[in-house]
Amino acid sequence: MSHADLARHVRRGLASWQLERALALLLEHLDAGIEVTVLARACALSRSDFTRKFKVSTGATPQAWLRRQRVEKAKRLLAEARLPLAEIGLECGFCDQAHFCRIFTRLEGVTPLGWQRLAG
Repeated sequence: MSHADLARHVRRGLASWQLERALALLLEHLDAGIEVTVLARACALSRSDFTRKFKVSTGATPQAWLRRQRVEKAKRLLAEARLPLAEIGLECGFCDQAHFCRIFTRLEGVTPLGWQRLAG
């Protein structure tokens, strides 16, 4: 990638302060979620511009990035093996155990219980 191409690519993504703010807000609202409109407003962008720039910067939509972070948190909790599966799902922002299992399996290729057994 040439220097000019790199400069164009960087301009298409979020500025570093915008990315830091967006990621911090997403992590603060990991359990309950946050509307993209709120993220966009915090970054002084329209919803569509924010969503496009976020994807350029992270490789994922805000919702997909948030789901990935929820699954990563769930993996940490599963490794500790202290909470029941349903509680881990709720702790990580999933609406119920079925939703948690469905998203976890889609992203990890194994059920949460299967992952826990493999990790233990």
